[in-house]
Amino acid sequence: MNSLAFTQRFAAGLAALKGVSWPEARRRYDTLCQQFAPPDPVGLSVSDERVANVAVRRFSPQEATSEAVLYVHGGGFTLGSVRSHHGIAASLADQLRHEVISVDYRLAPEATYAEMLSDCQAVANAISPIAFTGDSAGGRLVMDLAKRLNAKVPLGLIYPPVEGLSEDTLGPDAPLLSRADVLSLCPFYLYPEAQPTRRPPSLAQEVLAVEHDPLTAPLEAAVAEWHKAGAEVGYRCASSMVHGALHAHALLPDMQNAWQDFCQALAVRLTR
Repeated sequence: MNSLAFTQRFAAGLAALKGVSWPEARRRYDTLCQQFAPPDPVGLSVSDERVANVAVRRFSPQEATSEAVLYVHGGGFTLGSVRSHHGIAASLADQLRHEVISVDYRLAPEATYAEMLSDCQAVANAISPIAFTGDSAGGRLVMDLAKRLNAKVPLGLIYPPVEGLSEDTLGPDAPLLSRADVLSLCPFYLYPEAQPTRRPPSLAQEVLAVEHDPLTAPLEAAVAEWHKAGAEVGYRCASSMVHGALHAHALLPDMQNAWQDFCQALAVRLTR
């Protein structure tokens, strides 16, 4: 599969979400994302549980260490689940050789951003993860969670919306995610207790971006600011890829290469 074929299939799936109820849109989104996920790695154990009264999916590789990594899925704060992002979390667990706990946090518009963040915090407090990871909206939640907890653990951030997004800071429109799409999501996470700041969410981070994404330009600017503030930030950008392509990482060579580099770099940080 190439990037164009993925974009066309994913765009058609997103178009099918319009005009239906939130429960139906979420069911269709889960099905759409699952179409691109590879089979689970050999020896991976998967179970659905509740941790601190929050639904989670636990991914346990063979001979994994007892220390867990927290994973928070994307989906624009309104979509996504442990099912839609199963393939990503399974691959993360396999490559890190650590247990991964994927959080099925509440979603907007039924839940506020503060409630989403509260779900992630409850799980983090219960499992004491050695790293926080998240993609897209999940990356934003991970950044705010790390700041709230003053966490000293590494972060793995995959094309997250950073602070200060505006018409002036966003990159150009791209397939699957336009500038208008991004700006429409800002109200979901601009909650009253948020404190606008360029302070690094962690002093140790690995960041993955994609070439065609309006979020990449502000993310690269944030990475530069984090470097200036003393953070160690590893950064890579998947050539020719679009927002959401991580779902098809096993089918898209450029995405797979960037994803493996990201996971390997994060794995090294976990050994320090």
